Amino acid sequence: MTAEQYRGRNVLVVGLARSGIAAAQLLHRIGAKVTVNDSKTREALGEALRPLEQLDVIWRLGCGAGELLQGQDELVISPGIPDTAAFIVQAKEMGIRVIGELELAASLWPGRMVALTGTNGKTTTVSLLAQIFADADPAHRTWAVGNIGFPFSQAVLEGSAEDMAVCECSSFQMETIETFHPSAAALLNITEDHLNRHGTMAEYTRLKMRIFENQGAEDFAVFNADDPALEGLDRQVRSRVLFFSRRREAGDGAFVRDGIVMARMGGAEEAILPAKEIYIPGPHNLENALAAVCIAKAMGVPTDSLAQTLRTFRGVEHRIEFTRELDGVQWFNDSKGTNVDSTIRAVQTMTRPTVIILGGSDKHCDFTPLAKEIMASPMIREAVLIGVTANQIEDTLRRCGWDRIHRAYSMEEAVQRCRKLAERGWNVLLSPACASFDMFHDYEERGRVFKQLVMELTGERA
Repeated sequence: MTAEQYRGRNVLVVGLARSGIAAAQLLHRIGAKVTVNDSKTREALGEALRPLEQLDVIWRLGCGAGELLQGQDELVISPGIPDTAAFIVQAKEMGIRVIGELELAASLWPGRMVALTGTNGKTTTVSLLAQIFADADPAHRTWAVGNIGFPFSQAVLEGSAEDMAVCECSSFQMETIETFHPSAAALLNITEDHLNRHGTMAEYTRLKMRIFENQGAEDFAVFNADDPALEGLDRQVRSRVLFFSRRREAGDGAFVRDGIVMARMGGAEEAILPAKEIYIPGPHNLENALAAVCIAKAMGVPTDSLAQTLRTFRGVEHRIEFTRELDGVQWFNDSKGTNVDSTIRAVQTMTRPTVIILGGSDKHCDFTPLAKEIMASPMIREAVLIGVTANQIEDTLRRCGWDRIHRAYSMEEAVQRCRKLAERGWNVLLSPACASFDMFHDYEERGRVFKQLVMELTGERA
């Protein structure tokens, strides 16, 4: 829908986290009649509501959305709300359009847009791509939006037709798209995640593939040629396919040949830079960089600028983020390791003996692949387990024959245990392989608490 079509339209915004607040602001600006709803009370939401307090919106807080449907033309829902929720089913039966904030913003975005999805690597690759575009075109703004934590609607409020949006898309957000259409989009990988919501891997994969569904022959679809879970999915798209691979040459896209990152477009090859010059470490980050090369070249980024950004981009907070070194021990915050595959990638990056902190809330995932990786790793020496999944992780580790296990009942206790376990020349890695909601508001809070506790450690062992 266009901005003009929203004028006078009754829209109920359900869920007043960051994306809901920004959606309500955007809808109000373009003339919709906005009702804002959250099951939390005004007191519980507190300062989060400040951006809406001077706007002419209808407040319906501390109640369910089901009782507010009558008279609404459209619902804009938080990605945390599954599309199977009873009030959403009811709304659709009443003929009310139901979309998410991502769809709303994308339909009103005036500039260019690219997008990425996948189980792991999204935030790093989106952040890297945003820096690539910003460095290549400093005269115009580049926005990293979506699941990365900055609402797309906020960018629409402030952006222009010359701007670029780099959008991180979750499977939750893909449930409610209709016209979402990036000029270039990438599927980085698919591993087991969010089955507590989606039920099956087939459904999870179907949702990830929706990122390409509105593309045409003039657009680009980027796939990881090294991920067997993606095999054959490229045949389902109508757009021009690019592959990235760190193991082989797989048609047009990006790959490594004799240690050099290469790009191939329409059969024409170009050397980008030596792979060893990419600043962010680890094989998974090489994959992320190759995906970024595909999209950057598809969108016309000059090679010299692209290579320079790859040499200087230092990664993102909470993703194998170096926190400090104390008494010869290096501490790393990988709080964004919220699933098994992500933590496996972090484990593979460790080059020194490591104590790992694992555990959190339950996403109904199998920890066996992680246990086997820990068994095989020459670097993981001890594990400190926290959270709801601690028993499940311990059982899995012991079943696989690994027993260097310690328990902690808070992040503070976990940090103190790691302090005693880690010897000079070791690492401590927080990479929980789980969501954070049993102990923290989100992975960001978990990471910040970890870093604060680490920074408060003194130079003398307890």
